[in-house]
Amino acid sequence: MPHHRSAVKRLRQAAVARQRNRFTKSTLRTAIKRLRAEKDVEKARAALSRVHGQLDRAAKRHVLHGGTAARLKSRLAQHVNRLAG
Repeated sequence: MPHHRSAVKRLRQAAVARQRNRFTKSTLRTAIKRLRAEKDVEKARAALSRVHGQLDRAAKRHVLHGGTAARLKSRLAQHVNRLAG
């Protein structure tokens, strides 16, 4: 256990941030799985738009690296374009 007051506070803050980050990642993973499972092109496009927003928010909050979010956005867009084609 930490001995300094600032370290105790930091421990509390880290626990809250960890929980928030886990929720964000879990929600994002579920949304990506649903998008990849979608067969209807119109529904996939709508889901792609939502997932892009979620990825951007996760990258902005440093839950994901910016490059990871960009790579996922690109691959998901390719997936939806293949459905349409």
